[in-house]
Amino acid sequence: MSLFVTSLNSGSNGNCYYIGNHDEAVLIDAGLSCRETERRMKRLGLSMHKVKAIFITHEHTDHIYGVSRLSKKYQLPVYITEGTRNNHRLHFQQHLPVSFQPYKPIEVGSLTVTAFPKFHDAADPHSFLVAGNGVQVGVFTDIGRPCEHLIAHFKQCDAAFLESNYDEEMLETGGYPQRLKDRIRGGSGHLSNTQALALFTRHRSAQLTHLFLSHLSANNNCPRLAQDMFNAVAGKTEIILAPRTQETAVYHITNAPIRLGRAVKSKVAEEQLSLF
Repeated sequence: MSLFVTSLNSGSNGNCYYIGNHDEAVLIDAGLSCRETERRMKRLGLSMHKVKAIFITHEHTDHIYGVSRLSKKYQLPVYITEGTRNNHRLHFQQHLPVSFQPYKPIEVGSLTVTAFPKFHDAADPHSFLVAGNGVQVGVFTDIGRPCEHLIAHFKQCDAAFLESNYDEEMLETGGYPQRLKDRIRGGSGHLSNTQALALFTRHRSAQLTHLFLSHLSANNNCPRLAQDMFNAVAGKTEIILAPRTQETAVYHITNAPIRLGRAVKSKVAEEQLSLF
């Protein structure tokens, strides 16, 4: 009983996460172009024809850039809230957009996708938990601060994409304008390494086999620093960096007793990542 997951990209230049089984899959966000999404999936041996739906977290361009073209070409339903859709000029064929409600599970074949609200500076932002074959995978990025919704869903995960956006000292001493620094760390922006690490150490489940550090900043973070922080307390959870210029490997997530995971296809993931 398992799911296959990969980050096709994670950063300010595009976000897209693939979660599926042998027969069907979903994309969480579609921030790459249609052509680049296809190219990266092909390199991984994944088929767009197994993707049955796209779920949109919020309306920022790095999460929706390719969604209109992808949905039209493959006739994919796009699950998106009215608030998100109304806050950006997105054009879909009339039958493709589908509204969703938080905490109301959506079935996509044998997969179940549940949304819940989060803190972020967008119209109606949500995170998602994808379940299937007895496995649960969370996509938790673009989060201003941990809340009870995030904690409750993180505790359920066998694997998770978790934002670890910035190092607090690098942000403070860096060259960003003060207003941007305040936005990032102000409770509706992004999670720091320290915040993400606290969530991980206090609330991870015993079955969490894989943690993908996601949405790292190029200017305010260092991939090695973030990974070393998590590796120091990871135990048997495998820590993976999700880069902004390429896909990760495809990881096979099972609900068997926790052990180090095996990537289906290796990819180099150690590089400087970017958010803004």
